[in-house]
Amino acid sequence: MVDKAKIKIEIRNLSVFYGSLEVLKGVNLDVEEKEILAVIGPANSGKTSLLRTLNRLNERNEGFRMQGEILLDGRNIYKKYSSDDLRRVMGMIFALPVSLPLSIYDNIAYGPRLHGVKKKSELDPIVRQSLEAAFLWEEVKDRLNLPAMKLSGGQQQRLCIARTLAIEPEVILYDEPCSGLDPVSTTKVEEAMRQLKNQYTQILVTNNTKQAARVSDRTAFFLMGELIEIDRTEKIFTAPRDQRTDDYVTGRFG
Repeated sequence: MVDKAKIKIEIRNLSVFYGSLEVLKGVNLDVEEKEILAVIGPANSGKTSLLRTLNRLNERNEGFRMQGEILLDGRNIYKKYSSDDLRRVMGMIFALPVSLPLSIYDNIAYGPRLHGVKKKSELDPIVRQSLEAAFLWEEVKDRLNLPAMKLSGGQQQRLCIARTLAIEPEVILYDEPCSGLDPVSTTKVEEAMRQLKNQYTQILVTNNTKQAARVSDRTAFFLMGELIEIDRTEKIFTAPRDQRTDDYVTGRFG
């Protein structure tokens, strides 16, 4: 049992429905503070639905309903937070980078400006620190006024991470963040994740089991909407308790 003092997110008896389709089935899961939790499983296992429920993006789906509760630092995210406040605390990085049609600088400054930071003397260190944390500063420091869309795909993904960091979240959610990236860019994103572990709780949904093995502290295996097993990553990949987990991580299905 995880020490309660170290739990950042508690998911209790979570079931998620889109209309009559149940995509998550009675999930119970604790996420530890400042860990990287990988969520793996084949297509249609409920991985992305879990992230969208955590970030409250599912509310935009008319057929969405849920049972159970999700607690962030002991507070129900659907009752104690507005959706905007929650997304400031729990940022999300998507599979395809979504850069704003602005300069690199203004992409990072966008969130802080929305929250009242207007002076360049205050924005400059936020922009630099965010880009440094995302391992992008050295590549763009001399061209911050360049349109962000001019960056490569891997750079744009790290820009999205930096933009999320600029609003000082506590949790970062990744939905297949490297699925469209080349190996070099993937390595840089993974390096950023490992460095960010000192400050942030991170949940990584990935179809790349090797990526989960490389970067995560613990791994959760989902299958057809059910949490089959969660454990330390090295145990999931070397001695899982459930045969279905072993079949998946060894490539026998999925």
